[in-house]
Amino acid sequence: MDDLERAGAGAIVTFVGIVRARSGDGAAVSRLSYEAYEPMAIGEFEAIGAEVRERFGDVALVIVHAVGELCVGENAVVIGAAAPHRGAAFDACRYAIEQIKARAPIWKKERYEGGGAVWKAND
Repeated sequence: MDDLERAGAGAIVTFVGIVRARSGDGAAVSRLSYEAYEPMAIGEFEAIGAEVRERFGDVALVIVHAVGELCVGENAVVIGAAAPHRGAAFDACRYAIEQIKARAPIWKKERYEGGGAVWKAND
């Protein structure tokens, strides 16, 4: 997150999405598997960054998303936004995660305690 340390930043906001122990329906999750079409995902991250600057002004944005197997409690996605004022940093961070979920070609499979797995929507 060194890209966020800049002299004009009065606020740095971070969002960390972690692997939950329970699915939305209450099933016990043992781990998640993420797959991505990385070139396109990186392109979407860059486009989201440009949109953030267009919408919220002088904001630096960093997006890191895991690919592969993750255990409960591990970080799946980390977003950082640095801006002169906190409002823009919060707004940029929220906008970025919502857009990633809607647009990035990243797929999630929940694997459950006791067996079984299901591909899940990005929600």
